[in-house]
Amino acid sequence: MAKMRVSYEYSEAEDKSIRLGLFLIVCGILSLFILGFCWLSPTLQSMQSKPANCTVVSVLRPEEMFECVFTCGSDCKGTSLYPCLQIFVNNSQSNSVALLHFDEQQLVLNPKCSYVPPCERDNQKNKDNVLWWEDYWTKEVSSQSFTCFFNQQRRPDDVLWRRSHDASVLLHCVLWPMVSLLVGTLIVLLTVCARSLAVRAEAIQKRKCSYEPAGNSEQGKTPPNTNTASFRTLPMFAVPVRRRDREQEH
Repeated sequence: MAKMRVSYEYSEAEDKSIRLGLFLIVCGILSLFILGFCWLSPTLQSMQSKPANCTVVSVLRPEEMFECVFTCGSDCKGTSLYPCLQIFVNNSQSNSVALLHFDEQQLVLNPKCSYVPPCERDNQKNKDNVLWWEDYWTKEVSSQSFTCFFNQQRRPDDVLWRRSHDASVLLHCVLWPMVSLLVGTLIVLLTVCARSLAVRAEAIQKRKCSYEPAGNSEQGKTPPNTNTASFRTLPMFAVPVRRRDREQEH
């Protein structure tokens, strides 16, 4: 019996679905590495800071000025000056005085100051922005207790007023790359399984078609009658006669 040939080639739609699945898998892996490098590591470091109760000890504004870079267009950049605002607080974790910073980004940007204003071209606008926060911490907050974040191991002399990253950032960094990876894997597996089932169905159909002609030829042949000579054909209305009746007639 000759071997049956079954087509294993993918159709155009199946080929596109496999390419889409592989594209999603690659995007999931790359985004996992990129988001993990850019967001996951800072988020984990930020979440290491423990909440504490802080009270304002003093609010200072030294005479030292700091530079910041502003942009006024695609090809326009410049520098301007802003005063430094220092807010010293007492935190309940270490029971010591520390410098308050608004968040991790401003701590990295300027470790000497508590607040870095959005850089404006006009120095007076930068100064007014800093003076507004000075009045806020001096008059409104004053000696009231508020929640701050403290990391004894990394920066024992600094505390944060806000966290730049929280648990939601960690969730998004892991969730969406994994969703893309799983969806791409499912698309590829379902396409391959559907094609495999189609190939098996095609092979079974061809096998049935190959058996049908052979069965029909065997049914058309009549078996040879070897005992035709030993049987005599009787008339249709023949009546059997017993042996005794025949002897009485003779």
